[in-house]
Amino acid sequence: MPYLQGEDPLPDECLFCLKPQEPDSEAHIVYRGERCYIILNRFPYNNGHVMVVPYAHVATLEELDAATSRELMALTQLSLEVLREAYDPEGFNVGANIGAAAGAGVDQHVHMHVVPRWAGDTNYMTTVGKTRVIPEWMDQVYERLKPLFERSR
Repeated sequence: MPYLQGEDPLPDECLFCLKPQEPDSEAHIVYRGERCYIILNRFPYNNGHVMVVPYAHVATLEELDAATSRELMALTQLSLEVLREAYDPEGFNVGANIGAAAGAGVDQHVHMHVVPRWAGDTNYMTTVGKTRVIPEWMDQVYERLKPLFERSR
């Protein structure tokens, strides 16, 4: 609610460049790789919604070097494995919104979304009430996923 009420604005600096400077538990970073990290989405579409983010501040996938691109995909695959174990979803949405016109909230720092999905996970609340119903707190999601990602090291 603070964000929706304008009390918690996004920082002037790049959010995805700032988050790795915070402790994992505060930033909700569930995994740190050499070139990319995995973080919970602060405004999730569904339970377990994570993002794979390169440390490099670039706006598009084609600007990433080959090693970073490989790790981005490897961590996307790892995210799928961990989320299957943690939530047993029926499907996933995986992708990147590149540019503001494509829906990117942070359009100058490319990142990959991994969203678990279940049949019927959308309901009238989103359509009529313009409200998402996420039954698990962000800290609970962090506590569920962090050990699973750590185990994969």
